[in-house]
Amino acid sequence: MKTEKIYSAGIDIGTSTTKMVVSSFLLKNVAGVTHVPRIEIIEKTVLHQSPIIKTPFLTKDIIDMEQIEKFIFQQYQLAQISPADISTGAIIITGESATKENAKEVVHTIADAAGQFLVATAGPDLEGIIAAKGAGTVQQSKNTAKVIANIDIGGGTANIAVMQFGEVIGTCTLHVGGRLIEFQHGKVYSISPPIKQLMKHWSNPLQVGDSAEDARVVQLIEEMADFLANTLSGQLQDAQHPLLLGHLPNWHKPVDAIVFSGGVASCIYDHDCSQRQYDDIGEKLANMLLQHEQLQSFLWLQPQETARATVTGAGTQTTEISGATIQVDADVLPLKNIPVFNCANVATKAFDQIVKTAVDRADALFSLDDHRSPFALYFSELPYLSFDDVHALCEAILRYLGTRSAKDIPIIIVIQSDYAKVIGQTLQAINPAVPILCIDQIKVETGDYIDIGEVLPSGVVPIVVKTLAFHSK
Repeated sequence: MKTEKIYSAGIDIGTSTTKMVVSSFLLKNVAGVTHVPRIEIIEKTVLHQSPIIKTPFLTKDIIDMEQIEKFIFQQYQLAQISPADISTGAIIITGESATKENAKEVVHTIADAAGQFLVATAGPDLEGIIAAKGAGTVQQSKNTAKVIANIDIGGGTANIAVMQFGEVIGTCTLHVGGRLIEFQHGKVYSISPPIKQLMKHWSNPLQVGDSAEDARVVQLIEEMADFLANTLSGQLQDAQHPLLLGHLPNWHKPVDAIVFSGGVASCIYDHDCSQRQYDDIGEKLANMLLQHEQLQSFLWLQPQETARATVTGAGTQTTEISGATIQVDADVLPLKNIPVFNCANVATKAFDQIVKTAVDRADALFSLDDHRSPFALYFSELPYLSFDDVHALCEAILRYLGTRSAKDIPIIIVIQSDYAKVIGQTLQAINPAVPILCIDQIKVETGDYIDIGEVLPSGVVPIVVKTLAFHSK
C-alpha cells in the first residue's frame, strides 16, 4: 500500500454559532514489509472552513433544522466534495443548543443525510476534549509535564478538559458563556435559567428590561469569572451550584497552565470580537477573565484555534484507524452508537465466567424493556494466548453471544492488542453463520460508544470513539 485518502467532515451546532470544516486524511502502512501491517493517519489537511454563522432557531426552544441542512450542503458545494465521499467525522451539538427540544432529531437527521459515516454526538465532557484537540492543547501537553486545562467558552457553557502528557485526566462543564445574558436596544433582553438560579440569593436580582449598563451585569460576570477560577484552583465542592452543569471536577492534580478556546477566546487573545456579532456579555466576560487576579496565577498558553476549536477537533481529531489484523463481516457495516463493555480480569484466563459476567452486565446496562441491543465487548489486557486459550475464549463468546446474534446484532469484539484476526477467524471457524466484527489497536472504556465505518481498500476501518449524552437543562 502506498497511500489512501479519505474525507472527513466536522459540524458544530453551538449556542451562538454554527460552523463546518471538511478535511482529508492520508493513510499509510507505516510498518516494514516483513512486519504486520500498521495503518496510520500520516497527514490531515483542512480543505474547507465554513464561515461562522449565527445558529438559526425557529423558536427559543426549536433549532431550525432546514436552515442548518441548507448551510451544510452549501459548504459541501464550496468544498467541491459530495456527502457520499465522507467516510468519517462528527456532528457536535454544543452548549445550550444541546438542551433544545429537537436537538437529537437535528443531529441524527443531518448525520443520515450529510454523509455515509458522519457521527451524531453530543455531551459536555466530549465537547471539552474535542475542543482541546482542535485548539492544539492536547498536542501541547504531550511535550510537557505540566497539567494544562483547556477552557472552551462559547455562548452557553465553558467546557473544561484537563490533560497531562497528552492524556485527558479530567473534565468539567460550567454555565459560563457569552450569551447567558443578552441585550437589545441597550436593555437586558434575556437571562438564562442558571443565571436566574444564581441570583436567587440576591435581595435585588437583575431583571429583563433593566439597563445593559446596570452594575448588577458586571457583578454577575464577576461571579462567573470567580466560579471558573475556583473550579480551576480545585476549590469547587458544591455539587448543587447553579453554574455547574453535570459532575464536579474529576481531575486530581493541580492545574499549572490554562488555554482558552471558543468564541469568547477570540476576544481574549486577539482582542477581536468581530466573529461574535452579538449583543451579549461575551466581550465583557473576556475582559473580566483577562484581568482576573486568581486566573493570572496560572501560566497562560496560546491556542492554535479559538472560535473554530471544536469544529476543527470534530473534523480532524475524532477518527481513529483500526489495526490491519482484523476480521469483519462487511455486510453489517457501517454501525453507529455501539456501547462498549470492558471485560475485566482476563489475565486469569477463566474465560467462561469472565464472558458470562460481562454479557450479563452489558445486557443490564444497555438493553431496554427486554429488547437486547448490540454492544461491543472490549478486551484491554489480554495475556499471551496459546491456541487452546484462543479456542476457549471463542467458545465462551459464542456460548453467550452466538445464539442471540443476527445481522442487526452481530458479535462485536474490540481488542487493544493484535489478536483480532486470530480470534475473529476462530469464531468464524467454529460457527460460520454468525456475523462477526473483531477489531484491534483501539483503546476504549465501559460507557464509551463507537461508530465503525465501512472497510477501506487498505483493509482497515475508521472508528470514532465517543460519549453519547445529551445533557438536560
